[in-house]
Amino acid sequence: MKRSIPQYHFYENKYGSELLVDVVELKYVKKFLTECSVHTLTYYDITFITEGEGRFSIDNQSFDAIPGDVFFSKPGEIRYWDIEHITSGYALIFEDEFLSSFLKDSLFVQHLSYFNMQQISSKVHLSDPLYSRFMKLIQSIKEEIDAFKHNDELVLQALLYEMLILLDRTYMNGVVADGEAREGRNMHVDKFVHLVDKFFKEKRSVLYYADTMCITSNYLNEIMNAVMHVSAKQYIQNKVMDEAKRLLTYTDLPVSEIAFMLNYETASYFIRNFRQQTQMTPLAYRKEHKP
Repeated sequence: MKRSIPQYHFYENKYGSELLVDVVELKYVKKFLTECSVHTLTYYDITFITEGEGRFSIDNQSFDAIPGDVFFSKPGEIRYWDIEHITSGYALIFEDEFLSSFLKDSLFVQHLSYFNMQQISSKVHLSDPLYSRFMKLIQSIKEEIDAFKHNDELVLQALLYEMLILLDRTYMNGVVADGEAREGRNMHVDKFVHLVDKFFKEKRSVLYYADTMCITSNYLNEIMNAVMHVSAKQYIQNKVMDEAKRLLTYTDLPVSEIAFMLNYETASYFIRNFRQQTQMTPLAYRKEHKP
């Protein structure tokens, strides 16, 4: 276990000129993860599993990965996958700005169901026909990248757009089939989730977020319960606990330092609060969950 988690940045000049999309084989990625499989990325990643079976974790979600599975991760999320038993696949990686000029929509990627902050799961499984279709699309993207010339991005942007939209449809069909679909999205919920993601370490008051959004606390709670089936207060608390779990699982930071990072007045208060929320002490949680 390391105190700091390795972070990987997009290699934008890999093909001689700036290109913010790539397809890499997992066999190639593995050699960078031999010392520490736990890592974060500064870009978006969509991983297709083609061979092998093992565990794949993104933040506090852990899954059994098999061929046909697709995993989605956003910048900054902590990732871990079983490089020994997941033997082959592809990672489609990109920066969101690669599509922003093409679509004139800077929030297009963030509003995709699997990259949205309200996402239900970081995984979807492809049926055989869909698997074949996506593999052909992956190959088309690879071929276009290999033939890439400077300022010749339109075909790649169109192919990436097609991939993301088809995956969005597949993901939504998958979560509906699993009975996990939420109510329709709400712009206030989107904004609240975004603000909590940005300020949860310092701001724990529902009133703060409601005032920032120019709505009442009661209305914020009402729409949160309707869309995400949790109160605004509990959502904030869950966010704090999720970050605590991330730090306990993927770093060796002392509990007292984690408490300080999360703005708890004392380590003992953090331990008591963590136990109330999880029925475990922080150290017991670390022992059970660390990779």
